[in-house]
Amino acid sequence: MPRQLFVTTALPYANAPFHIGHMMEYIQADIWVRFQRMHGSNVHFVCADDAHGAPIMIAAEKAGKTPQQFVADIAAGRKEYLDGFHISFDNWHSTDGPENHLLAQNIYRDLKKNGLIDTRTIEQFFDPDKSMFLPDRFIKGECPKCHAKDQYGDNCEVCGAVYSPTELINPYSALSGATPVLRTSEHFFFKLSDPRCLAFLDQWTQSGAVQPEVLNKIAEWIEPGEDGKPKMGDWDISRDAPYFGIEIPDCPGKYFYVWLDAPIGYLASLQNRFAKLEGDAAKGAAAYESFMADPATEQYHFIGKDIITFHTLFWPAMLHFSGRKTPNAVFVHGFLTINSGEKMSKSRGTGLNPLKYLSLGMNPEWLRYYLATKLTPRNEDIEFSPDDFMARVNSDLIGKYINIASRAAGFISKRFGGKLGAVSPDGAGLLDTLREGQDVIAALYESREYAKALREVMLLADKVNAYVDANKPWELAKKDGMEARLHDVCTVCIEAFRMLTIYLKPVLPALAANVEIFLNSGPLSFGTANGGLPVGHTIGEYQHLMQRVDIKQLDALFEAPAPSAATQSATEIVAPGGEALAPTISIDDFAKVDLRIAAILNCEAVEGSTKLLRLTLDAGEKDEAGQPRMRNVFSGIASAYKPEDLVGKLTVLVANLAPRKMKFGVSEGMVLAASHGDEKSNPGIYILNPWAGAQPGMRIH
Repeated sequence: MPRQLFVTTALPYANAPFHIGHMMEYIQADIWVRFQRMHGSNVHFVCADDAHGAPIMIAAEKAGKTPQQFVADIAAGRKEYLDGFHISFDNWHSTDGPENHLLAQNIYRDLKKNGLIDTRTIEQFFDPDKSMFLPDRFIKGECPKCHAKDQYGDNCEVCGAVYSPTELINPYSALSGATPVLRTSEHFFFKLSDPRCLAFLDQWTQSGAVQPEVLNKIAEWIEPGEDGKPKMGDWDISRDAPYFGIEIPDCPGKYFYVWLDAPIGYLASLQNRFAKLEGDAAKGAAAYESFMADPATEQYHFIGKDIITFHTLFWPAMLHFSGRKTPNAVFVHGFLTINSGEKMSKSRGTGLNPLKYLSLGMNPEWLRYYLATKLTPRNEDIEFSPDDFMARVNSDLIGKYINIASRAAGFISKRFGGKLGAVSPDGAGLLDTLREGQDVIAALYESREYAKALREVMLLADKVNAYVDANKPWELAKKDGMEARLHDVCTVCIEAFRMLTIYLKPVLPALAANVEIFLNSGPLSFGTANGGLPVGHTIGEYQHLMQRVDIKQLDALFEAPAPSAATQSATEIVAPGGEALAPTISIDDFAKVDLRIAAILNCEAVEGSTKLLRLTLDAGEKDEAGQPRMRNVFSGIASAYKPEDLVGKLTVLVANLAPRKMKFGVSEGMVLAASHGDEKSNPGIYILNPWAGAQPGMRIH
């Protein structure tokens, strides 16, 4: 009987387009799914937009849209990515679909019946201007440990301290700038610390459902600590209105936390697929229930390492204690890095933009193949090297694989009317070697050892190319009486190319489809590897199947783009310091600004101004007589500093700024100071102060 597989990837949050991390995960899952289909498995490969939560609600409000409109606009751009990289999802849905609302509420009711839902009154920050409770990431203030300004409500990005929002000094709302107030609210908790949950999770996580390195990571959450209690506490699954999400049954103004309903979106997307297959929602729901109740159904999730906790602790416990099937396995992968471990970043010019990749005319299957040569079943980062990318594609795919067909097809077409001939014993021996590799390669695909699988395929391609080089069909074609041998050798090459295509098809589906047309073979599957094209079979005329990578394409791919107005608008809510980054400049532009260390010799208030201080600066300059030359600079920092606080300090001066005539005198430069983009939320001004050892006149590079 064919296997019944339910396969998903992590749901992308619907507040931004796909990035390369999404595509890597989808490609990894898609290869596995295509391999399973080639083995005759009945696969349902589904995903959905993760559509709920405070960030989407806030971003939609900022964009002047309803949350539904905002999500729909993001979702409308998904197809271009998925089709562009040949991702074969059977269904794409949304967690805001009716199926998810009903499933989430039913799962909650089942957990409640099982005694695993608790209600407690908690105290949390409330924004009086926005009339809403604030998620931790929307509360900012001064770190209670290192006193760094403008830190998030759950951890400090400067010293790494972890704390609760109530520990922040001078907290403020990142949404309105208002000072939040503490209010109490009744919240709902999933009792993950219940002994039943801990016992189940201990059993499930050690059943082979997660990789060993993942098990080592999550064991600390469920194993007793020094105090005898597990690190994992109960899980707050509720949020207060206003909130874009799914209402908790019989609790007006209460909504499920997005991480409760998001994974349920896997089930909802599957149910939505069955509804489409059945042409009726009720019949689809019944078919879904039957499929999930079948013991033969296998359930697998592909996810990134940043969401392990939700998928390997919360999710299986929710399913098990609501009476539903738990995943057979959760496959965790690492990040895609560049420059020896540096995480990809668009702003640093090290990002790999999927749509830019396609717009440059780069073959999507180059990337599918390259990533596959790096992917293993382990939770580990993989490195993208542009040089290695070009070498692997040009050497493996063009030089080893495509070259086999290009060296033989022309002779078959021109000399033998496109018909294949008989295979002699030496050629049959080579083909037997290729067939013998089938089980090994299939086992490697099954276990997600793609890198090893492709190494095996390329080793077989090497054997075929050694056969070609030994027989030299281009020389056979020039010799009298060697027609039969030429026909034999080229026929062996075409059959070998067919088998190699079978082994590569999960990775290169579009190329394989073109090969099927060229060979006139029908769909290729692992089941057809043991057969072969018969004597006299007519193949089509060979057309070039793949181009080489051009270094100019790679250079263009990694050029750092200047941020567009749309990009700045989309990231404004989380812009560093409350302001979007300025447009990109070149090193030549930066070199035009002459920054010098300056000593503040004197500082005084400016009569008639409440904002300005007059600074007398020594920037290491001398006049024509060789005497020290001082600069007079006005700076709008009077609200932050007393004159006596600055005398004797070092700071940074823009030394080549044109003098500016002001009401109070001429300002001969500008000292550098930092401030938040939203002066209401953080009115502080912080003058730059170089470390000890810097001397007046030193230039900053």
